[in-house]
Amino acid sequence: MDRRRVGKRGAADILDMHLPADRNAEIAYLAGAGQSAKPIRLYLRPLAGAPNMKVVEGFSREDICLSRVPTENFCGFLFVNLDPAARPMDEWFPGVRDELAAHVPQIDRLRPLEWVEIPEACNWKVSVENYSECYHCTLNHQTFATGIIKPETYDIQPQGYCLRHTTECQNLEAMSYPVDLESNAYAGVYSSWFLWPMFSFQIYPGNVLNSYHWRAIDADHVVVWRGWYSVDGADSDVVRQLARQDRDTTVAEDIGLVESVQRGLGSRGYRPGPLVIDPRCGVNSEHSIAVLQGWMRQAVDSHTAP
Repeated sequence: MDRRRVGKRGAADILDMHLPADRNAEIAYLAGAGQSAKPIRLYLRPLAGAPNMKVVEGFSREDICLSRVPTENFCGFLFVNLDPAARPMDEWFPGVRDELAAHVPQIDRLRPLEWVEIPEACNWKVSVENYSECYHCTLNHQTFATGIIKPETYDIQPQGYCLRHTTECQNLEAMSYPVDLESNAYAGVYSSWFLWPMFSFQIYPGNVLNSYHWRAIDADHVVVWRGWYSVDGADSDVVRQLARQDRDTTVAEDIGLVESVQRGLGSRGYRPGPLVIDPRCGVNSEHSIAVLQGWMRQAVDSHTAP
């Protein structure tokens, strides 16, 4: 399944045009509100048709239009899927829509406030695996593990093709930013919904929504886009502080980890080892990686079966 995030509703323009089906065309990725879009290159023919088309017997403009693709509004985020047979997201990720709405009741009013672009010199699956376990957190992410969450309460469980991360927030006096526990029933928890294969909603204590989107460049490089949001796009010192803190600590620390793993994978001395899977699950278990690898095998097998 190839889910690709288009953008937060209200923060992007949707391109609607005729595109020549026999050309390699590039369509810019949509920018967030208040930000410049990437350069756009489009190879277009006029809507009236193609030059000299009348000499081609049976030529039809409808045959060279931009192809229709499924789109879905998921809690105000627009997703595009290039697989015309893709099942609805609620089937693929059961319960996620309702859980997001409960954790962030104003999610439909959120708009982008900060975008952080993170190039990583590793395969996208290395980066996704690193995100999908917290086995390494207490040793490598001091700010995250002591100023945001309680690692001893961390767990990850599959939910359809979603990996659901849950944990309690750190004691209020130890938090790296202020949290009002009375603002919402879920204000005192951290939650994350990783949507296979390359997107995640993450909610920090205090109901602060942020997102991850992995974009594979090639076998050895990926770009991770981190989005941070606020109600109606209003400026927020807390959100901006968290975006900076995250980039300077957890993100920077993860870059070192995943790029080191990628170099190790290329070593002639590398041999795959066993996963540490605790039957009780929890923070010191890699059971979630086993789930991810199962999904990857399933995807590969479904495309290679005769």
